[in-house]
Amino acid sequence: MTQPKIEARVPSIVEQTAIARLARECSIEMNVQDARDLRRARGLLPSGKKVYVSHLPKQTWQQTLDACREVREVGFDPIPHVPVRLLDSEHTLDAFLRQAVSEAQVAEILLISGDYPQAVGPYSSVADVLRAGRLHEHGLRGVSMAGHPEGHPKVPLAEIRRAEREKVTLAQAAGLQTTLLTQFFFEAPPFLKWADELRADGVSARLVAGLSGPASIATLLRYAVRCGVGPSIRALGARPTSLTKLIGDHGPEALVRTLADVSPDRYDGLHFFTFGGFLRTCEWLQRVDQGAFTLDEHGSFSVG
Repeated sequence: MTQPKIEARVPSIVEQTAIARLARECSIEMNVQDARDLRRARGLLPSGKKVYVSHLPKQTWQQTLDACREVREVGFDPIPHVPVRLLDSEHTLDAFLRQAVSEAQVAEILLISGDYPQAVGPYSSVADVLRAGRLHEHGLRGVSMAGHPEGHPKVPLAEIRRAEREKVTLAQAAGLQTTLLTQFFFEAPPFLKWADELRADGVSARLVAGLSGPASIATLLRYAVRCGVGPSIRALGARPTSLTKLIGDHGPEALVRTLADVSPDRYDGLHFFTFGGFLRTCEWLQRVDQGAFTLDEHGSFSVG
């Protein structure tokens, strides 16, 4: 039986420009240990880059504040993660926001519930914090919140979808620039379906695609299992032996190129999770921003 012929994909200058723009305008994530690499990162990323500072288990609020201050000092825009279930009181939230704004000129935070079974204080959900009105009172201008195109392993999908819309409504009612930043994924269709459904429902928040920077397959699988990444994890198995030997690297090139070909009306940019490879992702972004990559005929590209 004759196999259908697969058409090669012809590279174009339009695609190259769109890919470089996505790299230039993206945000990136770091953890507090990555602060030692910020001055080197300053030579790789443009001034004003949005840098999200994660809040790891057992991390103190002061460590987050210290990292945000260092991010600001090198010329980036710090956006701290705030897992609301770790806030033990209203006073803790107020003190954190006050210091973040005054010491690091933080204008936006990322609110997440956090994967903790119970709240240690008065806030069980992001909506609880938004209803309290503290962000606006402290002069914050924006808030990012989690989006889950592929659902969540511990929460029913209908509840996830209801919560996403509720968070956006509350944040926008408070006059905050609102962003839904997704969990990382490896295939575009679930993200685009999610984004299209939100737009069809009249949701006007910024929709940002969370991707993984270059990393080993073993690292990505470890984080994917921990974070509950959905069906798109099968894309990690595209290369023979990857899942069995756990060797080699996986980069975001094919996914970035796919999203670069999508109308910008459907979503609002990229965010890169770095999983301990902060500088490596910074270097990758610089090369892509500068156009130091070559499109191939298979829907991906290689970075020089």
